[in-house]
Parts: sequence; structure tokens; C-alpha cells
Amino acid sequence: MKTVKKGKVKSKIRRGDQVVFIAGKEFARYDSNGNRQPIRGKVIAVDARNGKVKVEGAMIIKKHQKAVPQLNKEGGIIEKEAWVDVSNVAAIDPETGKPSRVKYEIRDGNKVRVAKSGKVIPEPDRTRKTETKTETKKQTEE
Repeated sequence: MKTVKKGKVKSKIRRGDQVVFIAGKEFARYDSNGNRQPIRGKVIAVDARNGKVKVEGAMIIKKHQKAVPQLNKEGGIIEKEAWVDVSNVAAIDPETGKPSRVKYEIRDGNKVRVAKSGKVIPEPDRTRKTETKTETKKQTEE
């Protein structure tokens, strides 16, 4: 049985990073010419405790959702991204565009993530647009 990690667990791949598949089902995708084209995408969710990530447009599964009228949920077949093991993806080096491991360095007093080429991986834009209740009320009244 797998032991559950306790405390704070960090992942070198963060939400908003550009990643490429280096193993698994999405790595073995082929284009019309017969060349292997692993899927590249943006990370939309990270579960560091279990070592899983969700990548936009990859590992699409079909979930048969039952309708719940009390919660206004529609039923039907819903397509969504499945969790993928973090070892199956690698961050993309911003300089070369190839898969790269991530390491941490302290530069100018700041801890930054660095790719193999030595180029700093930019912090992903992780801001979410959240509307307040008053903003939504104003929009519905108009």
C-alpha cells in the first residue's frame, strides 16, 4: 500500500507551465506523416501530494454524468481531462523548446526555477478572475 505524504509537498511543475509528454499514451501520438508528435499543453491543475497533474487537451476521458435537478446539473456524456502522473510530463525549456528538468537556484537573492539551458523559467500567471457577488448582481441587472 502506498504511504500518504504528510506536511507540505512541493512539485517542480506548477499550474500554468507549458509541458510536453515524455511517456505514456499521449507521448505515442503520431501525425499524418507517421512522425511521433507528443502532446504539448498547459498545466491546469496540480496535485503534488499524489504526484499528478492535469494538462489542457490531453488524456481526455468521457464521464457519464447523471442529472441532478436539485443542483441544476445537466446529465450526459462530459469530456474532461484526466489526472496524469507527473513523471510522464516535463517542463519545456523556454530557450530551446525541448523537454527539460527543473532545478532551483538563488539569483539576485530570489529563488528561481531554471531549465537545463540555464534560462530562468518564468513564473506562470496563476491569477484567477474571481467576481464578487456585487459585480455579478450589477451584470444581471443591466
